[in-house]
Amino acid sequence: MAWNEPGGGNQQDPWSGGGGRRGSGNGGGNGGNNQGPPDLDEALKKFQDKLSRLMGKRGKRGSDGNGGGSGGKGNPFILPGVLVIIALAVWAGSGFYVVDQSERGVVLRFGKYHETVNPGLHWSPTFVDQVTRVNVTEVRSFRQDASMLTSDTNIVTVRLSAQYQVANPRDYVLNVRDPEQSLRNALDSTLRHVVGASGMQNVLTSTTEVEEVKQIDEGGKVPDMPETVEDPSELPVVTMTPPVPDSLLSGREELGPEVAKRLQESLDAYGLGLRLQTVNLESTQAPEQVQDAVDDVIRSREDRQRLINEARAYENALQPRTEGEAQRFIEEATGYRNTVVSDAEGQTNRFLAVLDEYQQAPDVTRQRLYLDTVSEVLGNNRKALIDVGSQNNSMIYLPLDQLGKPRAGGSGSDADSQDIRQLESVSQQVQNEPLSGSDNSSGQRQSSGISREGR
Repeated sequence: MAWNEPGGGNQQDPWSGGGGRRGSGNGGGNGGNNQGPPDLDEALKKFQDKLSRLMGKRGKRGSDGNGGGSGGKGNPFILPGVLVIIALAVWAGSGFYVVDQSERGVVLRFGKYHETVNPGLHWSPTFVDQVTRVNVTEVRSFRQDASMLTSDTNIVTVRLSAQYQVANPRDYVLNVRDPEQSLRNALDSTLRHVVGASGMQNVLTSTTEVEEVKQIDEGGKVPDMPETVEDPSELPVVTMTPPVPDSLLSGREELGPEVAKRLQESLDAYGLGLRLQTVNLESTQAPEQVQDAVDDVIRSREDRQRLINEARAYENALQPRTEGEAQRFIEEATGYRNTVVSDAEGQTNRFLAVLDEYQQAPDVTRQRLYLDTVSEVLGNNRKALIDVGSQNNSMIYLPLDQLGKPRAGGSGSDADSQDIRQLESVSQQVQNEPLSGSDNSSGQRQSSGISREGR
């Protein structure tokens, strides 16, 4: 039997905090000492009674001694007020939100832009404001490739990648429904415009190669070619198509920056709220049907460049040697010139000196010149002429040609000096003892002796 039923005065109230209330009636007893656990059914029934009283219904009061009860009427506005307070508390609590450090929050109030909030804890009324968080530090990227026509009606395939960030969260959220797709469409349009205003040669090759082809077509000189090439226009130059004179691009390396500049202008005009970081050109190539032919052209160009580099290397190796030989020839010629000039100047000075002496003493100078000339001429003669005086007109020939030869078993210088001494002694003897015309035998003996001494 529950504690609050009639006749249960001996039961303890579980909500009384431990001190059981005794019932007043005939059924009262010593039930205050019963400390058992509370009955869940009774507790639920009590809560229902309190709720009924709050809603204005009659409820039971605690039983008195006669077991009767009297009902009361509660306030009908208490429960709605409590519910409203609870609902307001839940509504207010649900309005708190946190914006991350890398994000910005775009707040719309009743669908209209209200403000852009910075990172941190914020509150906005639920069902009134709508908050959209946008990451403004993330670098997003995508890749796009397409085939398109050039200005010279050729088809090229271009592949590039773009990296971008959100620069204006408000424009990113409100101006365009799908900003990423709009960016792709704008990139495709810009790329087709740039490629369509350029030639195939300008899109597929670099600026240096385009300029080289232009100069060769005009009959000029090829850049970075050796100086020994007399007519570079006669070299076999391989190229897909001639460069377009009024091409928007000068070379392949200008495609990325040009597309990035025009695309950013389009994004600003559309109000996408995006900012491009880079536009990287990954590849440009001809269609697959003609790619093999284009590869052959590129390989031919590379072979030509390789041969040019080899010729330049040979030139660099040969040039120092030829320059050294040329400098040696120049130095030899300069030395020969200086020698001839110095010799001519010396002879001139000597002639002038002799001329001065001749003007002062002509006979002496003439005799001196004669003797010097005779000494110079006869000094190289291998025969010796001996004048024996007026008493004998015969001439004695000495084997002077044998005197100059070295003898066996001795040095040539010793033999020459000995022969010269013998020759001097014989000459002195001939001068001291003149031969007589009558004494032929003695003269012959003397001559033979002289000949023997000469030998």
